[in-house]
Amino acid sequence: MDGRCLLIGAGAMGGAIGARLLATGTSLTVFDLDPARVAALSDAGSAAAGSAGEGAAGAEWVLTSLNSARIVEAAVFGPGGAAEGARPGTLIVDMSSIDPEATKALAARAADRGLRWVDSPLSGGAPKAALGQLTLMMGGAEADVAEAQRRLSNVAANMTRMGPAGAGQTTKLINQVLCGLGFLAVAEATRLALDAGVDAARIPQALKGGRADSAILQEYMPRFVAKDYRRTGRIDNMVKDLNAAQGLARRTHTAMPLTAVCAEVHRMLTAAGLGGEDQAALMEFLGGPDRSLFGERPA
Repeated sequence: MDGRCLLIGAGAMGGAIGARLLATGTSLTVFDLDPARVAALSDAGSAAAGSAGEGAAGAEWVLTSLNSARIVEAAVFGPGGAAEGARPGTLIVDMSSIDPEATKALAARAADRGLRWVDSPLSGGAPKAALGQLTLMMGGAEADVAEAQRRLSNVAANMTRMGPAGAGQTTKLINQVLCGLGFLAVAEATRLALDAGVDAARIPQALKGGRADSAILQEYMPRFVAKDYRRTGRIDNMVKDLNAAQGLARRTHTAMPLTAVCAEVHRMLTAAGLGGEDQAALMEFLGGPDRSLFGERPA
């Protein structure tokens, strides 16, 4: 089996991870319900599986990149799922972003089947995956996380074990709170600069290295100014993650007023039909003389 990996989920993120694994020498089998996604990686050298269980039977480890806990559960434990074909001791690395409590339940269920589980949500998106520069927040037993880090060493530049199962997902929610607030703050600052007649395109350079500097400022203020709506993420995915963060805050009795406002803005964008758009579409919400509120949609 030569270290072969079964990738379940070859969408925008999973596809980018799969392409990077192939490019750096990992033997890969792919399963996805969309044949076009499977074909894209097959053209790059992967094998195709008729089911997750079939693919797992010939793999040493399994990587999932899916959109919800329900889908992860079905892909691993449902009929034809990976658990049906996986050998005892197989490592499952879930790179989806899902609720920490759901992750704990999935990890426990895997252990009951003699399988090992690491939750490894990511930050950096498809562009960083292509460069092998993802940031991974990982939860699971120390030895299992160490193995996952070794297998993903060509995909990520920063990998940190945060604790037992679910700890990676909790850290990802914290990441998403910071990102969601950062996107909204930069969008508001861009709108103010434009309305005040300042050359907003020069602000990232002017603030570089200062306390207000950030990766989001450097990447997104130029995109906001240029109305660059290319998709590197989805607003509705941010809604999912902010909803989960608010759920965790309720369970821990944590006050998060800024997150509540940020989540509501993202929900309004989704309700206006922009859920499938990139975070750059936050400029739609802020309107302004050059773009009316929820008027012209991103091209």
